[in-house]
Amino acid sequence: MLSRVEGGESRSAVQRYRRAECSRELFDLQYGVASRRQLYAVGVGRWDVRAELRAGRWARRGPQSISNVTGVLCERGRWWSALIEVGSRAALDGVTALQAAGLTGFIEPVVHISMPKSGRPRRWPGVVVHETRRRSPADLVATGIPRVRPAVAAVRAALWAASDRQAALILTMATQQRLVTVATLTEAMTAVRRHRRRKFLLRVLVDLQGGVQSMAELDFARMCRTAALPEPDRQVTHDLGDGWAVVDNEWTEYDLVVEIEGVHHLHGPVTIADALRQNSLTVRRSAVLRIPVLGLRTEPARFLNQVRDALIARGWQPG
Repeated sequence: MLSRVEGGESRSAVQRYRRAECSRELFDLQYGVASRRQLYAVGVGRWDVRAELRAGRWARRGPQSISNVTGVLCERGRWWSALIEVGSRAALDGVTALQAAGLTGFIEPVVHISMPKSGRPRRWPGVVVHETRRRSPADLVATGIPRVRPAVAAVRAALWAASDRQAALILTMATQQRLVTVATLTEAMTAVRRHRRRKFLLRVLVDLQGGVQSMAELDFARMCRTAALPEPDRQVTHDLGDGWAVVDNEWTEYDLVVEIEGVHHLHGPVTIADALRQNSLTVRRSAVLRIPVLGLRTEPARFLNQVRDALIARGWQPG
């Protein structure tokens, strides 16, 4: 190692080179961040760390985390620093673990980290630490930044979400972005025995599963009865001239159609077919309301009020 240093260089330059060589791979693997213990383990001593910090070549990110980046850390670097500061058994969890797995389009202002109940975590600004008895070694990804598997992370993110709507959105986004499947989510849900949101999440998983549209339609019919609305006819067939269309719910007397749309309706070919069918029905004077199945779960009252208003506008009189 020393042979690469020019003969005229000072002893301090040799020491800097040695420290850089010892720490380079560690910093590279962890996006510019390492713990003091990790640095000591690869041969960088306490005095070496102090020397680099005094010289401004390294930066102190917290009591335990050191960075060879003196400016702003990237997101993954901030995650590494948070994990180091919280404790040795910390792992990214919830939405943050999903983001580490590739989730995009979901904004979360804090970092979610889980620890076993006996982990004795340290608190750190901008970090929400979840102490849980549910976390097992099998939940963790074997390589890379410490994090739980995407399916486990998605279920926990849904349990920790601020609302049912946000919980449903997280599961839907994770499925649509192919980070998880309904099967792996269902498996992860088996670890949740008691939680106020458990039944709701199980219904969302049913909605996300292809080929179970009829259950949502039955729920809609039940909701209409509960809201004192006339119950629609279901699975009504229409001759469109150039083909046939089957609509989910129709009040023939009032020329009103309500379509319950599952997640599969968001895919390109299905979206186009839906638009063509709706346009054909509208041309024939039927009004078409579209209700996403997750909307039926999270905003039932608002959608039912729209159905009520449409029926009244077309002549229905509440009893």
